[in-house]
Amino acid sequence: MSLPLLLFFFQFLSPSLQQFPRPCTTPDVLRSKRCCPVWPGDGSVCGSLSGRGFCQDVTVSDLPNGPQYPHSGLDDREQWPLVFYNQTCQCAGNHMGFDCGECKFGYFGANCGERRESVRKNIFQLSVSERQRFISYLNLAKTTVSPDYMIVTGVYSQMNNGSTPMFTNISVYDLFVWMHYYVSRDALLGGPGNVWADIDFAHESAAFLPWHRVYLLFWEHEIRKLTGDFNFTIPYWDWRDAQDCQVCTDELMGARSPLNPNLISPSSVFSSWKVICSQPEDYNQREVLCDGSPEGPLLRNPGNHDPNRVPRLPTSADVESVLSLTEYETGLMDRSANMSFRNALEGFASPETGLAVTGQSLMHNSLHVFMNGSMSSVQGSANDPIFLLHHAFIDSIFEQWLRRHQPPRTHYPTANAPIGHNDGFYMVPFIPLYRNGDYFLSTKALGYEYAYLQDPSQRFVQEFLTPYLEQAQQIWRWLLAAGLLGAAVAGIIATIITVACRRRLKRRKSSAYGERQPLLNSSEEEGSTSYQTTL
Repeated sequence: MSLPLLLFFFQFLSPSLQQFPRPCTTPDVLRSKRCCPVWPGDGSVCGSLSGRGFCQDVTVSDLPNGPQYPHSGLDDREQWPLVFYNQTCQCAGNHMGFDCGECKFGYFGANCGERRESVRKNIFQLSVSERQRFISYLNLAKTTVSPDYMIVTGVYSQMNNGSTPMFTNISVYDLFVWMHYYVSRDALLGGPGNVWADIDFAHESAAFLPWHRVYLLFWEHEIRKLTGDFNFTIPYWDWRDAQDCQVCTDELMGARSPLNPNLISPSSVFSSWKVICSQPEDYNQREVLCDGSPEGPLLRNPGNHDPNRVPRLPTSADVESVLSLTEYETGLMDRSANMSFRNALEGFASPETGLAVTGQSLMHNSLHVFMNGSMSSVQGSANDPIFLLHHAFIDSIFEQWLRRHQPPRTHYPTANAPIGHNDGFYMVPFIPLYRNGDYFLSTKALGYEYAYLQDPSQRFVQEFLTPYLEQAQQIWRWLLAAGLLGAAVAGIIATIITVACRRRLKRRKSSAYGERQPLLNSSEEEGSTSYQTTL
């Protein structure tokens, strides 16, 4: 086997891109604070022998945060990831991953030199087999223990300086549920129920859109690794002008149970799912973190929410109004920001006026409240797989805004945003490290596109031609069999006709030899069988 082929093989077998990678959860690593695993492709730390990367010190930004979180040194996430690690792999070129064994988003191949653009499609434009495959991938991820990652079940101060690690296994799907919980959980200040709630490293400020963009890319990547389907992309739900939960059918994300309106239909695979990280008040009271234990069924009762909080789902006009806002962040860069595209899209400001509102959940937030169940709690919202469809569409609106206004990176705040949201802050809880501002850029640079944002010719190919070709490809064996059967039947019929014609011709010849007068002269013989064709 050639070296490039070996490298390509190791690239897809090596661990990927989230925290906490198994190689970095041992007492030795935690005590040394050095998360620099060996890349199996060449047996060197961070793939250094292949020029993929090197183990380097982590330098965090010292620019000031906003006033929303007044504490310091109380939360493991404050200067991510220094509480756990002060050295990690820094990858070179197009390489990525906690051991530099992966390719950056949009790059493929043994040396990560091949560019490829994936297309995320509207879920209603997927073929039947594509929809079924998507549902089966979700369920596979839910029921498969992650071979590469673990979750932390306690704060670092409880680990005796790393000598007593507190980690546990988690499924591939629930890993992402836990990550969304961990990034948005309250800060534990000491004592039962003593928490600081006004802290969130992925919501209510500038990092909301870049963080979820990276989150979806990683989720997509993990599904590709799990299934071996490297053409997989997350579909989106275009909910503009929707009157109800269009994806809440048993063919898609599960209908409402006829036995209990808060549950999923027994005909859907999601009715058997158990949620995790759904009881933040209990964790706060007990001063613990979510440990990934199952906590009950997936809940959803779309439309039976407080109509005063969510009068309706967003319209096309709402989306267009939000897209017209030219500033990404304004003011304190939190939920009180006026005329901020991020704040309006997240749902804390009116899409019509751009002014911050209280007591209502709009745009992105409105879908969460509308679902009226597991998806309605921030920390546990990723339990519902509709979360993925929803955030993929939110990401596409972010992409529309970037293309329309083409803001320079300087539009992203470098200082004074709420903790975790400045440009140079590393995203919690990802390892390897990714800065917020690095993902304030177009999807084109990250190797993916949305079907409805393509030019008309590309859209025709993706939305109309490709599905038919894929269906034809899936049934070509049946078409071939039908063709062969048809040819066989036609051959049999042709043989019967040929034999019949020959018999008729033979009879005519024998009749001609035996008659002296034409039969037409005899009226008695007009009905003779001599004029009836055998066929």
